[in-house]
Amino acid sequence: MTKAIPVRKFDAIIVGAGGAGLRAALQLSEAGMKTAVLSKVFPTRSHTVAAQGGVSASLGNSEPDHWTWHMYDTVKGSDWLGDQDAIEFMCREAPNVVIELEHYGMPFDRNSDGTIYQRPFGGHMSNFGEKPVRRACAAADRTGHAMLHALYQRNVRANTQFFVEWMALDLIRDEKGNVQGVVAMEMETSEIVIFQAKATLFATGGAGRIYSSSTNAFINTGDGLGMAARAGVPLEDMEFWQFHPTGVAGAGVLITEGVRGEGGILRNSDGERFMERYAPNAKDLASRDVVSRAMVTEINEGRGCGPNKDHVLLDITHLDPEVIMSKLPGIREISIKFAGVDPIKAPIPVVPTCHYQMGGIPTNYKGEVVVGAEIVKGFYAAGECACASVHGANRLGTNSLLDLLVFGKSSGNSMIDFIKSAPKDLPEVAMADVERSVARVARLDNQTNGTNVNDARLAMQRTMQAHAGVFRFNDMLKEGVKKILEVEQMVKTTMIADKSKTFNTARLEALELENLIEVAKATMISAEARKESRGAHVRDDALDVPETPNGRDDANWLKHTLWHREDNRLEYKPVNLQPLTAPSVALKTRSY
Repeated sequence: MTKAIPVRKFDAIIVGAGGAGLRAALQLSEAGMKTAVLSKVFPTRSHTVAAQGGVSASLGNSEPDHWTWHMYDTVKGSDWLGDQDAIEFMCREAPNVVIELEHYGMPFDRNSDGTIYQRPFGGHMSNFGEKPVRRACAAADRTGHAMLHALYQRNVRANTQFFVEWMALDLIRDEKGNVQGVVAMEMETSEIVIFQAKATLFATGGAGRIYSSSTNAFINTGDGLGMAARAGVPLEDMEFWQFHPTGVAGAGVLITEGVRGEGGILRNSDGERFMERYAPNAKDLASRDVVSRAMVTEINEGRGCGPNKDHVLLDITHLDPEVIMSKLPGIREISIKFAGVDPIKAPIPVVPTCHYQMGGIPTNYKGEVVVGAEIVKGFYAAGECACASVHGANRLGTNSLLDLLVFGKSSGNSMIDFIKSAPKDLPEVAMADVERSVARVARLDNQTNGTNVNDARLAMQRTMQAHAGVFRFNDMLKEGVKKILEVEQMVKTTMIADKSKTFNTARLEALELENLIEVAKATMISAEARKESRGAHVRDDALDVPETPNGRDDANWLKHTLWHREDNRLEYKPVNLQPLTAPSVALKTRSY
């Protein structure tokens, strides 16, 4: 059966057409490499389009700045779990990749002297934490949108070949473990094709859809992570997920902190302004983690709102309607469209919302996938699906778009070098992984008595939200591990309800769920095992230990987690505290 599968051959295959995939593809195509990009959606609809604030670079266009200050802020933001060699590489390269992007036609906002406009952002400081600095290069509040269009148009110019509405199913490895490409499915016809290449890059983005409330697009289903895990590659630091306090309940669309800045108040089902109990001074303008944890406490203690008591309310009805119309017009539009509520007349239902994945496929700063001490030949990863690790336990704002540019370009350069050194002719495709992939699809098509895909997905998302959300307790996590393994058994029996349709979204959703469950298991098991609080991973049972007053335990937990799929085994590796050339950023308590 598998011998009849068509094979398409390229120098390089890139899975994912967001910022990282397009930047890598551009590097390869302009170097003369025959490059194919597979994407579930049209490239300019990739999730990078949702990025708003900017891309960080120490250009110093408004005031003095330096890459060593940017590096310090990034290490501090990571709560010292970031690898300092990769962080130095990213921060040093930042001005170069931003100026390159400008030359590609990116329509940045401008200062009066024609230089790129830069705005201040959370955690961006000058002189090693002394005072705020303007470092975020912006194109209004649509920076990711502008970036995608600039990179896509440049790729069209470079003759990159795009396969739009194709879903990669599995990685192909030979008997030595070297990567030969991917098995992919055309979404419209369900045709399965082998894409063979000398070098393969995963730039598939995050997996925020493991949670019931997420700012992530519906396409963010951890496909690269699932494929890597099934191919025997461990996933790194998957316990670390960034949450934003105010996403629209049920939709996940972000409601900016500016609403609370204008006087918005969070209320529970009793109408109480509950933040006064958790942060008597800052109240509703306390830091994101404090607000998020307070909201979840209210929900868990039965003071949530709505029929399921699963959210709280953000109230601005006391504000002058003119203030809302002039200062918050976009938020009013979001509330009406996604919550069905006009905030002039009624409060907005909100809930802490999963925002960004810090962990991923383990790579070095060259974009090469590394397992143990060995580089996996022919395999690369960049962007949110990769863990270099520059974000550590908590990502610094606007470093996400920078990550895409720097490591997209870096992995592209690594792939060029590898392709040039590889034999001219591609070898015979190893069929073992291909046959397993085809059997996976056939199992879905042949399953007649099993679990509905939607039921299994909802069970996974509710388990993750309840047991590995904003804050975590020992007993909650232990129960979460048990429940997520039960959900895994449900996923193994998912079935397609209507097999009469060629174009069947249920088939695609089932395949995506098989990737999501791998990410969910990795997250829950890794989180249960890490007995400290660090960055976005807040263990309340670790906060009151005398030896670790802030919950962070550098003596025992200054290390990266690696989760192995085959037996849910965890291993650990040290954090690289040694930069390439700069002085190391010494460990200290993280405070702002």
